[in-house]
Order: sequence, then C-alpha cells, then structure tokens
Amino acid sequence: MDRLLSVEAFVRVAETGNFAKAAQQLGVTRSVITHRIQQLEQFINAPLFHRSTRHVRLSEVGETYYKECADMVAGFNSLTEHMRELRAKPTGKLRVQMLPGFAISHFGRMLAEFTRRYPDIEVDVIVNDRVVDPIEEGFDVAFQMFPPMAETLIERKLFSVRRLFCMSPDYASEFGMPTHPQELLNHKIALYEGYPSRNRWVFNRGDEQVELSLPGQVRSNSVHLLRDYAQTGVGIVCLPTLVASDDLLSGRLIPVLQDYALSSFNFSAVYPATQRRALKVRTLIDFLVDNFGDEPCWDVPLLERGWVR
Repeated sequence: MDRLLSVEAFVRVAETGNFAKAAQQLGVTRSVITHRIQQLEQFINAPLFHRSTRHVRLSEVGETYYKECADMVAGFNSLTEHMRELRAKPTGKLRVQMLPGFAISHFGRMLAEFTRRYPDIEVDVIVNDRVVDPIEEGFDVAFQMFPPMAETLIERKLFSVRRLFCMSPDYASEFGMPTHPQELLNHKIALYEGYPSRNRWVFNRGDEQVELSLPGQVRSNSVHLLRDYAQTGVGIVCLPTLVASDDLLSGRLIPVLQDYALSSFNFSAVYPATQRRALKVRTLIDFLVDNFGDEPCWDVPLLERGWVR
C-alpha cells in the first residue's frame, strides 16, 4: 500500500463527500479510490466513513484522522512546491472561479500581467455568479462575496465591495432625486439578486438607521445589465462601485442618497485548506492583493468625493 496515495484519497473523499468526485479530481477511477480507502481502513483497523447509497460521511475515527491527514497532505504539497520553487517559477494548471462583476473590465488586465510574469502557470478561469464549493467542483480557488461554505475552506479578503444607488441624469430630470431612503419606494428600482444580504437594505447616516425591504421591478444576476438599464433613464439601480465607478465619474450616472452608507461585503479568495500552501494559489492571491493596495483603484476617486465611505 502506498500510504501517501491512500491518505490523499481519504482527504479528497472527506472534503468532497463523494468517491466519484474525488476520483475525478485525482485523475483516477472510482475503483482505485475505493481500493485505497479500503487499504487504509484495514491498516488502521477502523472504518473511516459511514456509507449509504446516497451519502458518504466521516465516522468518529475518520473525523479525528482527517484533521491530521489534511495537515499532512498540505505539508507534503507545500514541501513539493517549495522544492520546485527553489529551481523554477510556479508552474501547473490553476483552475479559478470568478464573479462576472470583477472578471469583466478588471480581471483581464491583471490576468495579462500575471501570465506575463508567471508564464509557466496555465490559468483556467470560469466566470459565473454562482456560489461554489471549490472542493466539490474542483477549483483551486474561488473569488466570491459569500463566506466559505465549509470549515475546510479558507477565506482571504481582497477588497471591500461598496455599493451605491445610481440613476441617469435624464431620470433625475424627469422624476427628481430622492433625499431619504423611504422615497425609493416611490421609484422604479432594479436590483442585483446575488447580494448576501438578499432583500434586506440598511441605510446609515450618523445615528440614523433606516431598514427597508425593496421590491425591485427588475432583478438580475448581471450587474452589467443593470448598469446599462440605469443608463437608459428608466429607473434607479443599486450597483457595486467596481462596475459603476467609471460611469459615475463621467456623469453617465449620478449617485443617489450618497449621504447614507450601505453595508459593504468582502470580495475574498476562498480555497481548500489543502491548498493553503500551494505555490500557484499563493502566488495568484498575493499578486492580486498587491494590485489592490489599501483601496481598489475604482473606489479612490469616489472616496475623495465623499460618495462612498
């Protein structure tokens, strides 16, 4: 029995909760994974999983064993990456999931510089706004606004996602400018459906706090579609500043209720604990953190104007 391969198979099944997914991610057949787990169970003389036709979950022994094995696999991968780092630049395939709001107009420029700097890393970028479990779906790292879905995932904040209600100058001329959050209920509103706060909207100004449930005549999972919708002058839209900043600065859109602060969200890198020392993952995340600095470039002019906080 190759104990390292068996332990790696055990860790991957424990993380995915599925023998077939673990096999797919490790590039072997399901029977190979099953055999390695069986060998490991025979070696330690204890069952590692409770199995049924639909579910696989860790046994009591398996839960204790997993913690140690996950650290061991991570340590071995780190050591291997470190040895490679001594001889060459980071290499290998890096599978990434990215929210469209950041991927479009922002990530392409950074990706171009990253691939120029690290030509031996092959980057596979999947762009969608689904909340994914990178372990289950085989991503090395996912960039998202929602907290990690499992304890075996690590989160590292990259920047704050600030939001503003916006309208076109034509809409302001025809329907006026709201001066209080309650007045939004008298306007046509378009909203992004993917915010972690869902339908709960909290506005803060000094000691004043206003909580609303906004119905939204239009809802979409595309902030870019909502930006284009707002530019036509038919309604008020809440947009993340990473999408709206250029239009606000050019005057194509104007800020609404900028005296009231909306809650912000963390845009974070989420990745499996077993990848925490992986050189290619660490290289990409560190590269992005360095690019953002203290504040992302799209927020700096808005902060200077007092439109966001």
